Amino acid sequence: MQRIPILEMGRCLLVTIQVDLQDQTALALQDDLAAKIEATGARGVLIDISALEIVDSFIGRMVASISGIARVLDATTVVVGMQPAVAITLVELGLSLEGVRTALNVERGMKLLRRSLQEDGLDDVS
Repeated sequence: MQRIPILEMGRCLLVTIQVDLQDQTALALQDDLAAKIEATGARGVLIDISALEIVDSFIGRMVASISGIARVLDATTVVVGMQPAVAITLVELGLSLEGVRTALNVERGMKLLRRSLQEDGLDDVS
């Protein structure tokens, strides 16, 4: 099974999904990310899904679940790079991804995380 790398950027974690997510890979990412947030004390998580062309209901629920786990561990999650077909599929599946913040690209996602951390009275994410 392939693991998705999780990179540290200051107080944030960056996850760039470059492969189509299989169910086992998504579950491993959820576990790995929770452990990394706990180990590093990260306050932000940026997940780049721009390479994903297809998202099924399981993967959509996993993204929402990852965001919820991060929130419980006191980290804000921003998903970036969602392709229009993916957004349409999620809406058609009835998945609202409640609690998941989104941005068009990595740059805007990092700005969103910085603003969120500043509002919480924390230093810049980088």
